[in-house]
Amino acid sequence: MLNEETDAPDASSGVGPVLEKFDGVSRIAVLRGGGLGDVMFALPAVAALKAAYPGATVTMLGTPLHASLAAEVGTPMDEVCVLPFAEGVRPPGPGDAEDPESLDRFFTDMRSKRFDLAVQVHGGGRYSNPFLHRLGARHTIGTRTPDAVPLERSLPYAYYQHEVLRALETVGLAGAVPVGVECRLHPLPRFTAEVSGILGSDPSEGGPVVVIHPGATDPRRRWSAESFGELAAKAADDGCRVLVVGGAEDVDLAANVVALAQHQTAPGRAATVVSLAGRLGLGQLAALLAMSDVMVANDSGPRHLAQFLGTPTVGIYWAGNVINAGPLGRALHRIHISWQTTCGVCGSDLSQVGWTAPRCPHDESVVGSVAVKDVYADVAELVASTYAHQT
Repeated sequence: MLNEETDAPDASSGVGPVLEKFDGVSRIAVLRGGGLGDVMFALPAVAALKAAYPGATVTMLGTPLHASLAAEVGTPMDEVCVLPFAEGVRPPGPGDAEDPESLDRFFTDMRSKRFDLAVQVHGGGRYSNPFLHRLGARHTIGTRTPDAVPLERSLPYAYYQHEVLRALETVGLAGAVPVGVECRLHPLPRFTAEVSGILGSDPSEGGPVVVIHPGATDPRRRWSAESFGELAAKAADDGCRVLVVGGAEDVDLAANVVALAQHQTAPGRAATVVSLAGRLGLGQLAALLAMSDVMVANDSGPRHLAQFLGTPTVGIYWAGNVINAGPLGRALHRIHISWQTTCGVCGSDLSQVGWTAPRCPHDESVVGSVAVKDVYADVAELVASTYAHQT
């Protein structure tokens, strides 16, 4: 929103300070590594930048998963350039290695794009701010911890802030005000056609569809397979079709959830609980979620994707993650919180996270206290309301 008298950004519309826009901005780079949820949290900020700088192109510097999201779902990003492996920005995984020559080639290519503005929404800046400087942009903005190198305009980084709001506050430094706090994504028609065979041409045929994603990048955020299995059985017994999804790494976990559910379901209902883990690409997953009635998941990328597609969700969260990554509304999105704040093995304080303290080495779940009956109560309520509306 602009001030009608000065044609300047209206600071009252921003999450934080809204400064004057930069002149002559036509090429913008946004640095955001991480997983699927990480890039989706940055999309409202991307939309704000595009509104503030009409006609400017926005290049996301991200991961292959981010490139797949742009190609198979569609986003406000104009292009995605995949980051090379670099400490603190895109850390190498098993079998990968940081290659100085690849880094040099990447920065040569990026400098040739002549970015006018580079935006850092990737943590506190210890690694990402020096990385951003190497792009050679005329202007730089972002967040920083006390030990990070400065940018032209920056905000102090505090770990506990919702990632969507942090990114929106950051782009306010470039004069961009929010146009929304959630970007609505839409599956591409070709993937909808491919997935329609799973649900049938009539979404009401066979009962409401409940999608379960039992995985999460951090194993501490995972509800147990036994809990997901019990919930799936309850949904199946109530007439739902239950589809368990996940990547290739989740195939065994999903099969375990299905087996546990089928063991508990009423006669004749076991076949309504099936696993699709490892069988769907990102575009197909988006289409499936968009055609579903409710998704149940840990704090994970697929749950965030369902939210941005407009599908109701029920999420199992550790308390700290609610602050940074929980859905902002409750009409369509319900959360069940574990308030455990210490590691059950070593007693480490789990609230000291991010750049302030190292992670303890234990992977035991911290969300086991969340009760199945409470989660299913929300699932049943959302299924009843959304399914009744669709039919």
